[in-house]
Amino acid sequence: METPNVYAYKLITRKEYFSPGHRACQGCAEVLAVRLVSKALGRDTIVASATGCMEIVSSPIPFTNWRVPWIHVAFENAAAVASGVEAGIKVLMRKGRIPKKKINFIAMAGDGGTSDIGVQALSGALERGHDFTYICYDNEAYMNTGIQRSSSTPFGAATTTSPAGSVVPGQVTWKKNMPEIAAAHNIPYVATACPSYPIDLIEKIKKAARTKGPAYVHILSVCPTGWRMPPEHAIKAGRLAVETGIFPLYEVDKGRYRLTVKVENLRPVGDYLKMQGRFRHLDEGMIEVIQKRVDKEYKKLIKKME
Repeated sequence: METPNVYAYKLITRKEYFSPGHRACQGCAEVLAVRLVSKALGRDTIVASATGCMEIVSSPIPFTNWRVPWIHVAFENAAAVASGVEAGIKVLMRKGRIPKKKINFIAMAGDGGTSDIGVQALSGALERGHDFTYICYDNEAYMNTGIQRSSSTPFGAATTTSPAGSVVPGQVTWKKNMPEIAAAHNIPYVATACPSYPIDLIEKIKKAARTKGPAYVHILSVCPTGWRMPPEHAIKAGRLAVETGIFPLYEVDKGRYRLTVKVENLRPVGDYLKMQGRFRHLDEGMIEVIQKRVDKEYKKLIKKME
């Protein structure tokens, strides 16, 4: 497990590049992740942000919470816009129109804007080799528009478009593995992160930004509103996702897999599922099905690290 590092916490800047005063829900772990990411990246950053919760809560006209250049783009094209900005800025530097310096080009979107609507733009940008970082803030549904299911919604979860009934027990497909899809593009750096482990998250974002070429970071972002749980349990839920093996924290650095937060003995998935209202309809049989799937996928991941 990640042990508290007092020295590491002291090294985190007190400057806020994503300022207070946003309109996120109580307990929103996604906005916490955005704040930590912004601290890790610093001032010399340009963000292309897809439509979603973070766009809504941070840019009510005529105000903004962003203290770096920030572009709101359509749901599906954060990666395309970020790669265009990266290419354009490099041309201006090459022609001497602006000074040469290190700039962090960031694309960000939720799981819907990444694994569903935006997967084609993301794949194209990764394949072209743009020097940028793509960050998926994964709250496991289209939360901003009413808690509809996405391809990142876990098996068995109840949403407004995958309701739990007597015949269909909520979401009937398994969560799409976007980090592995990104890694399949043979890009230099892929990682998973969670704001419940802030030092791990910050270190991975810094590493992604330093990487020459495309980098992809997938951040589990607990949504108390959509997950039907008390807001004060958001950090606990993130830690349980890791401790049960449901959301392992790892990185793929130039093709080499490394577990960054090691869990000696995984906890039962029920510890995580039973604290969320979106899973309250699951019986013990369904929980056992999920447990077997998690065990299988975790073993596959560990095998890749040998």
